[in-house]
Amino acid sequence: MGKTLVAYFSASGVTARMAREVADATGADLFEIAPAEPYTSADLNWNNKQSRSSREMADESCRPEIAGALPGLSGYDAVFVGFPIWWYVEPRIVDTFLDAADLAGKAVVPFATSGGSGIGGAEKHMGSLRPDAVWKPGKLLNGGGIAAWAQGALA
Repeated sequence: MGKTLVAYFSASGVTARMAREVADATGADLFEIAPAEPYTSADLNWNNKQSRSSREMADESCRPEIAGALPGLSGYDAVFVGFPIWWYVEPRIVDTFLDAADLAGKAVVPFATSGGSGIGGAEKHMGSLRPDAVWKPGKLLNGGGIAAWAQGALA
């Protein structure tokens, strides 16, 4: 396996910590999927149906803008994509990344953090957005064993 990238979105810092662990374990480069307009705590209030995150997740076509340019992926064979679970799937900004990144033929491994939801809905949705990628089984990362999982995820 050649070069690996860990691309991640983190709203609170939890997913960022997991992404760094995955990158350290695999020798991968890191890319933060940062929103052009940062999320505030009010934006992330999932109990408020008018909050930014609630409105974005209610609109499957929503694609929040990413800050800066995406990395060129031509030199990468594999991409881990990390995110928190929002409404049982990945946040729409991750969909922005998936739409824009050239993932055709690349091994793609999703990983997520969540307080209670699984990753299955996100895996299904992401696969439907990029059927040209080679999807590997993802994992919900909320604790230990991250390095061992990451090292074996591309095998």
